[in-house]
Amino acid sequence: MPDRFEKRLEHGPPVVTDGGMGVLVSSAVPGLRCPEEANIRAPESVVTLHASFINAGAELIETNTFGANRHKLRSQFLEDEVAAINETGVKLAREAREISGRDVYVAGSIGPLGELGGLAADERGPVFAEQAALLEGRGVDLFMVETFFDLDELTTAIEAVQGVSRLPIVALLTFDEDAETFGGVSARDAVERLSAYELAAVGANHGAGLHAALAALEAMGNGRPLAALPNVGLASLSGGRVIYPHATPEYFAEFAAQARALGARVIGGCCGTTPTEIAAIARAVEEERQPTAPFAAAERDLVVAAHERPEETELARKLREGDWITCVELDPPKGGAYESMLAVTKTLKDSGEVGFVDINDNPMARARANALMAAIAIERTCAIETIPHVTPRDTSVMGLQSQLLAAHAEGVRNVLAVTGDPPHVGDYPGSRGVYEVDSIGLAKVVTRLNAGEDFNGKAIDAPTSFFLGVAVNPSADDLETELDRFRQKVEAGAQFAMTQALFDLGYLDRFEELVGGWPIPILVGIFMVRSHQLAVRLHNEVPGIVVPEDVQNRLRDAGPRAAEEGLALARELYAQAREKAAGVYVIPPFKQPDAALELLGMD
Repeated sequence: MPDRFEKRLEHGPPVVTDGGMGVLVSSAVPGLRCPEEANIRAPESVVTLHASFINAGAELIETNTFGANRHKLRSQFLEDEVAAINETGVKLAREAREISGRDVYVAGSIGPLGELGGLAADERGPVFAEQAALLEGRGVDLFMVETFFDLDELTTAIEAVQGVSRLPIVALLTFDEDAETFGGVSARDAVERLSAYELAAVGANHGAGLHAALAALEAMGNGRPLAALPNVGLASLSGGRVIYPHATPEYFAEFAAQARALGARVIGGCCGTTPTEIAAIARAVEEERQPTAPFAAAERDLVVAAHERPEETELARKLREGDWITCVELDPPKGGAYESMLAVTKTLKDSGEVGFVDINDNPMARARANALMAAIAIERTCAIETIPHVTPRDTSVMGLQSQLLAAHAEGVRNVLAVTGDPPHVGDYPGSRGVYEVDSIGLAKVVTRLNAGEDFNGKAIDAPTSFFLGVAVNPSADDLETELDRFRQKVEAGAQFAMTQALFDLGYLDRFEELVGGWPIPILVGIFMVRSHQLAVRLHNEVPGIVVPEDVQNRLRDAGPRAAEEGLALARELYAQAREKAAGVYVIPPFKQPDAALELLGMD
């Protein structure tokens, strides 16, 4: 027999739900570790909020248990209270219903697990199942499995809940303005996949606001019961407080009318929605309000490439054709002017000996001009291709993508994904860096942009055509780890590699043998050392660089002729590299980048 709730969805009218309980509870009860803690610390506040939504016209209230799974509560040191918080959450909702004297559905709220570090895939289902069993045991009428950003996690939760209960489930994903999840799954594809499960309703909640929820409903189609419970809009911070837009009750009434016309059988709100907004929704539903105009979601204008295949960079072409590569490494300026950097680059270019310049990104964790922006200036002014280093140390994944897209729009095509020197080794000892991804993750970011999507798999307006390089250190102390990481970089889409500075190409031969042959072209780093003191410092203080003892002794024994001996050593390495690699990049003496011509001009 169909459940009473499911019959209501079939025959109508739409069910009006409550609003943003979590935000309101946190505002009403100071010092909570999480909103769900209020169930056992301030139960009267929870009941009052439930009652306020019922009085506003809500016919469905959700238990204050959205984040009350064992995994999330463990992070707040509330793991031992998982049963008490969930069971009390149901008790308080039922108490509010009894006080109101109205026939109100009590839905058990189940949200995602949060950060999944340390939680294996086969451990996730039991966490959802435990919470569902606790909620049903205290008497919920249905489940709201809500605010899921990841479709796979949502299906895991649905299967877990259905494994312990036969109560109806309303399954809700979070969508952006383009009706896509955080992971790039369209609302249309999501509802198609969820059709494999017996669900009372599917839909959208949380997210970017009312319009985003309506866009998701439109994409889902009017062939099944839908649900829409959006945020008021995008939140902002003001004075340490979370502030939501001033959406008027009339705006919410129009939203309810639009949602109903698009097939919504469950209509309510999420973060930022109060009894005022729910009352407006309830009136619109009761009056069977019609939309003032048909809903129209803005269509994204996709940029169509002028050619089917992106133009090959000069670096890519030379490597493909087996031409010898000569590159010089530059440090961007510490000040706000490019003149000196551009003058040096022009000298290198005009020499005819230098084909490319690679550009450090805040080397030694000392702030300099951004490498991508410097690359734009160099390519525009000096007409030479650059290889800017890009590190995930200093910005988020979103920021990295933003910088890369802008650089691509300006014509930069070669990039080198590097981890970057940690901030504490340079001028910022109190900083730990951003590092949302490492250099392998950064390589994946670039590869996905080339495929026409962002790091989360969401489509971008037009694909990029970066030629992706990565770093490799054949002289690493932990060769097993270095080999594994290099293979992962290649799998992530690396198209060429640049080695750490090498003072003995025997390291290169050993690494090539261990990796089973170079899978991508290699550029060897040659550091032009002009003193014994610098060689000793590099060996002892700079991570990843090995200056063999015989090289150190050679420079020591040269005495005042150390600079000449250093140049002779660089020329020997250069000659050896011509037999082993696709090219070299030269690290010139400090503040003397044009000195690289002493080496490259010997051909």
